[in-house]
Amino acid sequence: MLNGLWLSFFIVAAVSALAQWLIGGNAGVFSAMVESIFGMAKLSVEVMVLLFGTLTLWLGFLRIAEKAGIVDWLAKALGPLFLRLMPEVPPGHPAIGLITLNFAANGLGLDNAATPIGLKAMRALQDINPSATTASNAQILFLVLNASSLTLLPVTIFMYRAQQGAPDPTLVFLPILLATSASTLVGLLSVAVMQRLRLWDPVVLAYLIPGALLLGGFMALLATLSATALASLSSILGNLTLFGLIMLFLLIGALRKVKVYEAFIEGAKEGFDVAKNLLPYLVAMLCAVGVLRASGALDFGLDGIRHLVEWLGWDTRFVDALPTALVKPFSGSAARAMLIETMQTQGVDSFPALAAAVVQGSTETTFYVLAVYFGAVGIQRARHAVGCALLAEFAGVVAAILVCYWFFG
Repeated sequence: MLNGLWLSFFIVAAVSALAQWLIGGNAGVFSAMVESIFGMAKLSVEVMVLLFGTLTLWLGFLRIAEKAGIVDWLAKALGPLFLRLMPEVPPGHPAIGLITLNFAANGLGLDNAATPIGLKAMRALQDINPSATTASNAQILFLVLNASSLTLLPVTIFMYRAQQGAPDPTLVFLPILLATSASTLVGLLSVAVMQRLRLWDPVVLAYLIPGALLLGGFMALLATLSATALASLSSILGNLTLFGLIMLFLLIGALRKVKVYEAFIEGAKEGFDVAKNLLPYLVAMLCAVGVLRASGALDFGLDGIRHLVEWLGWDTRFVDALPTALVKPFSGSAARAMLIETMQTQGVDSFPALAAAVVQGSTETTFYVLAVYFGAVGIQRARHAVGCALLAEFAGVVAAILVCYWFFG
């Protein structure tokens, strides 16, 4: 899938460049494409320098949380909920702890770190799956919730914005929180309908109702604020949450007699190993996207969508954020490249760049997650997993665009 997507970027770029040269007389398009390839290769290395630090830092703190028992506590706290949502998983099964850790990594925005943990969780669920090739209900729910990408603290998005020179990298904190809540809710409800889960169970309601009331009350409060106040609040809460979480991990670790420095180094080494494997993918996708933009093909496609949106009488500013949304179901690295490219061409704090950042932080790579997670355990029949995951992703994109108009419109 990624092979075809990547190759298609170059083929479309080549056709577009030939058309510009033979029909439009623009022979300079080829030099622009070559220049873009080398420019994007350089940018990939610059982005990776900060990505190395971000993943190393957060996996270090996450290891402290593990050793301090925070993850185990979360697993116990969420155990009653998962017993209702995944009734075929026995109480105390190791899959519950791994699922919780996976959600914790996703919640921190560490999608690259969440993947190896998620694979362990999927294998644990496969151990109790009566079928070797058909996805179980528990596996489908886990995959869809993974694809909905509940991101409470999108640190990698902050990192990309900081690398591109954003004066306030955490400006998108609240928009991502609201959009990812929408995608997760739609994902959960769609699976509940397909699997006939009893969401009205008293235990499930005891988890969902307080969360829904808290989110609803929070949105009601936000509705009373101006756009300037919303942006300011998003920044304050983003930075406060980020630092508060670090201090929480450290203090609980110290109280539990965890050697926090040694634990941090142990996790940081894992973060370094995860990060170093990402550079080839980032170079490949950024160069492909750069060629696509330099050839004029990307602008041509966006202009067509823009004319349609204008004909419908809608505002067109969100159109330049659509490349990130359109490729996200297929490839996280391609969507990441589209986001960085949008920040560079439109400006890091422009409306399209902000919308693309919120889309990137509130949706997941559905087909990639499906292929990797199910492929790792030999699942061939996905049942309703794809439909539910795509519905959640669509809800996340729509919510991201609407929330950006609310906050930055």
